[in-house]
Amino acid sequence: MATDTHKETLGFQAEVKQLLDLMIHSLYSNKEIFLRELISNASDAIDRLRFDALSNSALYEHDSNFKIRVTYDKDARTITVSDNGIGMTREDVIQHLGTIAKSGTREFFQSLTGDQQKDANIIGQFGVGFYSSFVVADKVTVLTRRAGAAVEEGVQWESNGQGEYTLETIEKEGRGTDVILHLREDEDEFLSGYQLRTIVRKYSDHIMLPIEMKVEAEDKDEYEVVNSASALWTRSKSEITEEEYNEFYKHVAHDFNTPLAYVHSRMEGVQEYTILLYVPGQAPFDLFSREYHHGVKLYVRRVFIMDDAEKLMPRYLRFIRGVIDSNDLPLNVSRELLQQNKMIDAIRSNSVKKVLGLFSDIANNDKEKYATFWREFGRVLKEGLLEDFANRETLGKLLRFSTTASSGETQDVSLEEYVGRMKEGQDKIYYIVADSHAAANDSPLLEIFKKKGLEVLLLSDPVDHIAIPELREFQGTQLQSVSKGEVDLSKFEDEQEKEEQQKSADEAKDLLDRLKVVLGDKVKDVRTTTRLISSPACLVVDEYGLDPSLKRLLQSAGQNVPEDKPILEINPQHPIVLKIKQEHNEGRFSDWANVLFDQSVLSSGEQLENPVTFVNRLNSLLTLL
Repeated sequence: MATDTHKETLGFQAEVKQLLDLMIHSLYSNKEIFLRELISNASDAIDRLRFDALSNSALYEHDSNFKIRVTYDKDARTITVSDNGIGMTREDVIQHLGTIAKSGTREFFQSLTGDQQKDANIIGQFGVGFYSSFVVADKVTVLTRRAGAAVEEGVQWESNGQGEYTLETIEKEGRGTDVILHLREDEDEFLSGYQLRTIVRKYSDHIMLPIEMKVEAEDKDEYEVVNSASALWTRSKSEITEEEYNEFYKHVAHDFNTPLAYVHSRMEGVQEYTILLYVPGQAPFDLFSREYHHGVKLYVRRVFIMDDAEKLMPRYLRFIRGVIDSNDLPLNVSRELLQQNKMIDAIRSNSVKKVLGLFSDIANNDKEKYATFWREFGRVLKEGLLEDFANRETLGKLLRFSTTASSGETQDVSLEEYVGRMKEGQDKIYYIVADSHAAANDSPLLEIFKKKGLEVLLLSDPVDHIAIPELREFQGTQLQSVSKGEVDLSKFEDEQEKEEQQKSADEAKDLLDRLKVVLGDKVKDVRTTTRLISSPACLVVDEYGLDPSLKRLLQSAGQNVPEDKPILEINPQHPIVLKIKQEHNEGRFSDWANVLFDQSVLSSGEQLENPVTFVNRLNSLLTLL
């Protein structure tokens, strides 16, 4: 530990050590991206200073000539990337260079298989490209000073990437950060001005800030700008190559992967603004974390204003990355002003429509790509049914489901497809929500639907419990849960079936009364049903009751759930029910009634209050057979 107050040795967070090992062994085939990542970080640091300086101009320290500088030293075998951005304090350095500040990181690493640990795509889920430095360097030194801090409050961070790093207080004249890479013995290819320029132009040409390198001439000590330094989104779409779009995404999203799709649009008229928004190719592992941030950057006239501009994109589209650049907003716009700005509301509304339009285009023209999108982001998109009433119809068209007609768990059926193949006379879209796909597909509540060939949507995502009921209808066809209320399928039955069912129901009236007495306040009601074929009984709730699976979800989250007694429905033609009907011994009848109820509890996914009592009753009845 510390030998004095100015220099100390600290250990990396365990997750950082795992990530370093993963990165060093996974990126050997694409080493040059280390420079792209360091330049992107430098660009972000300058953007952050610009934003903070809007309310505190003293942070400029009389220097508003922003630049990123790349230098190399063949003799010392070092590459240095410098910026005059916001810089870091000692605490910032520990937080940003010694820790991965993402909840669930440890659990994510523990879940990785051997093959996944060799996959470089995983690295992009962390947005921590600084560590790619260790792919080419066996030691990295960082010199930094926070803008506005005293010269003697500079910090030196140094590590060989083996598990520890040192921190030392130093004097640093200029604000900002210098990252010095001490190259490994076999990385001489990067000690070349031509090679470094090629990498900068390949990956970072779109960065709006000038990236400087020393003029390659022995008698000159001058620097030249080696990138175009123009905002990519301001250029015409016809002038931008697919590769440029992809590289800009990697910069703005801090992702190593190419995007799945993007939309680039310029709005003109009362308001003028440009959007360039991307759909990532892969969902980050912490997409459902409470700490997860939005990904849209706000610019005003090409000047960066803020990151994580959550007001620009609803929470259900939090995975979208990119930029929105307005010509009309004030340069000093704050997060507080954004909350009350009608101009922002219009930008957000149009941007959401553009993004949903992009999803629709993919769904209509590239089913394979949309299947990838739905697999990665379908769960979060469903949240829009709760948040975005204005676009609910559009969202309804984008939903994909597994159904009783699907092969396996694949979610590839749209509501339009479902409606298009409904049976003649069917006027509802039927669905069931359960804790898993298997539980939904095997539910006794579906027996009559399968017999009649009526397709049912099988839902098992946690969000389905509250999102799908919000949809209510799709293009005039009502959605109905098969586990709530009575299901009337009489229009799909012939007269003989109706007569037999009515006869069975009439003959079961005395049985229903006896069951109600025995079960007492365990149930709200006991009634016959036509929805069961091979099962003797099931539990449902009334039309306005709380779905059992939703009730379990709320309880597991610590929510207080109102007491809502279930309805026991019996199949009056089932052999077990017929046997119970003939039982005149009140003790055995009570055992049968409770076993019937407990079986229904289990088949609905609930836990029994006293499993031992259930087993004892069942064993007692089995001995009589």
